[in-house]
Amino acid sequence: MRLHVVLPDESASMPVSRLVELAREAEVLGFAGVWLPDHVLPPAEYGPVYGGVYEPLTTLAHLAAVTTRVALGTSVLVLPLREPLVLAKQAATLAHLSEGRFVLGVGTGWESYEFAAAGADFAGRGARTTAALRLIRHLHTQGGGPYADDHHAFDERAVFRPVPAAPVPFLIGGNSDAALRRAARVGDMWQGVGLSPEEFVVRRDRLRELGGERVSAGARDAWDDDALPVEDVARRVRDWDRTGADDLALHFGPVEGFGRRMRTLAARVPELLSGS
Repeated sequence: MRLHVVLPDESASMPVSRLVELAREAEVLGFAGVWLPDHVLPPAEYGPVYGGVYEPLTTLAHLAAVTTRVALGTSVLVLPLREPLVLAKQAATLAHLSEGRFVLGVGTGWESYEFAAAGADFAGRGARTTAALRLIRHLHTQGGGPYADDHHAFDERAVFRPVPAAPVPFLIGGNSDAALRRAARVGDMWQGVGLSPEEFVVRRDRLRELGGERVSAGARDAWDDDALPVEDVARRVRDWDRTGADDLALHFGPVEGFGRRMRTLAARVPELLSGS
């Protein structure tokens, strides 16, 4: 199982230089990737519920320049709030800037207020997400037209550049059957959120039933409370490993103490970190 870090992007007072420091430290410690959340216009202040103060794609481009090994991904981008053609170009550019380390993690979103504020269709967000992923994959493999679906159409004159050396991997976030079907149809990775290890096994087995045998399966968890001993956290991480999860992304709570908690856990589970 590969261990990843979900960076603390919930405080407007935190400078981006702190994200750089934590991303670099995660790489040195041997974590497999660093990830950023996404909220565009939430109905309350950024914090534990609404993460994503810094726009994630722009920030990951910055982190690509100061790291060399870790995967760089979104966990997760609210895709229906993004224009797919522009997102395809952003993702391909990030793949080039990071030399193939970018992972496009997406979800359909759950906060209806953001969709209303953006003038976006909340009810149809699932179908638009799947359609957008198919369009992005087409552009990343074919380099242009022709293409047509219910939302976009262009002929053979359309040219898309840069074309990634390999298609940008798609991570699909969410626990519902709809998310699992999307992962099976168009995803490369699936990430469960808010699940126990036992619940994860159930949903992963459901992913396999829906045709997602080739899709790698992982989850997100958190150690955000110093009252919980590191021994308990390490035990839980090893429980995740025993489930056969391919990846586990961990959030280490508020930025105050984030690096300390990250280092403390890394020292307890060195067998799950690369280069350790």
